[in-house]
Amino acid sequence: MPPATTAHRTPEDLFRHGLRLLLDQDFAAWVDLWDDQGVFEFPFAPEGRPRRLEGRSAVAAPMRDYPHHIELDDFPHLTFHQTQDPGTIIAEMSAVGRLVATDEPFAMSYVAVVAVANGRIAHYRDYGNPLAVPASMRS
Repeated sequence: MPPATTAHRTPEDLFRHGLRLLLDQDFAAWVDLWDDQGVFEFPFAPEGRPRRLEGRSAVAAPMRDYPHHIELDDFPHLTFHQTQDPGTIIAEMSAVGRLVATDEPFAMSYVAVVAVANGRIAHYRDYGNPLAVPASMRS
């Protein structure tokens, strides 16, 4: 059976597909999952980092440098929580990999609130721990 088109994926399926794309370092395809007007928020962003990106092109910009900082190996923990809105999910997850500059291990836990509309990511709030963000990504 062919994979579901973006428009027919559940929010969980879309999110899982996005994680697979990140592991595959296919950042262009990951950005393509976003609505043209999608909003990516980081409420706990460290000093000097944006707290809000508006629009697909704004979401794409920081992803260009991502592979220079972190190489992801796995998302060993992923749990979804349903909300009253069937288009919005809460995901608890952890990511592991390595820091490219130092070859040190990388591990971070996240909570994400993700709203999907018309098969695309419309709003993504990332509640990652800013203290775990590599120093090379803070400037």
